[in-house]
Amino acid sequence: MAAALLARLSRFAFVAMAAAGLAGCGVNAIPTAEEAAKAKWADVQNQYQRRSDLVPNLVATVKGYAKQEQDTLVKVTEARAKATSIQVSAADLTDPDKVAQYQAAQGQLSQGLGRLLASVEAYPDLKSNENFLALQSQLEGTENRIAVARRDYNEAVQQYNTTIRTFPAIIAAKVVYGAKPMVPFAATTPGADTAPTVSFDAPAAANDNAAGAAGKAAAN
Repeated sequence: MAAALLARLSRFAFVAMAAAGLAGCGVNAIPTAEEAAKAKWADVQNQYQRRSDLVPNLVATVKGYAKQEQDTLVKVTEARAKATSIQVSAADLTDPDKVAQYQAAQGQLSQGLGRLLASVEAYPDLKSNENFLALQSQLEGTENRIAVARRDYNEAVQQYNTTIRTFPAIIAAKVVYGAKPMVPFAATTPGADTAPTVSFDAPAAANDNAAGAAGKAAAN
């Protein structure tokens, strides 16, 4: 009996030591960091979806006041369609190509919105429209949320990537999980990392130029 009890105690001690050793090697830390990064990526996608949902109403409102901006409106609509069609799941976060495609599509929509909002300067009636002002405010808030979500995601990715590359967690990363680094979110389109300007408090000179441009367009 004593020998059997001693054997059981020895096995228990071995299991406990093995578990402690595995924990020290990052068996728990790696999935914890991975899930945190995936959750932050979901936040990024949610905010981009929020922006995408605002675009149709924005385009419809501008179209009612600025029909001559048809080309810009079409490009924004096309950019939204492309950005919506490209989805990156949590399982794709280690694929640089897929993440880059998503970034580029969202960047193109950002640029299109920037051009659309800049063109509004030539239409005083549109700038004072209550529906447009509400959309402006929502878009500005969404762009701020996108910036925060991307920052938080990048911080989580940095934490995860650091964990799987440093000792002792690197042992579990290679032997247990076969972990790969996740891809941080970085703007790939020039200007895509800058939120579209939604403030219309332009200097007087800029307003005069806009008014002049609108007058020439009307004369033509």
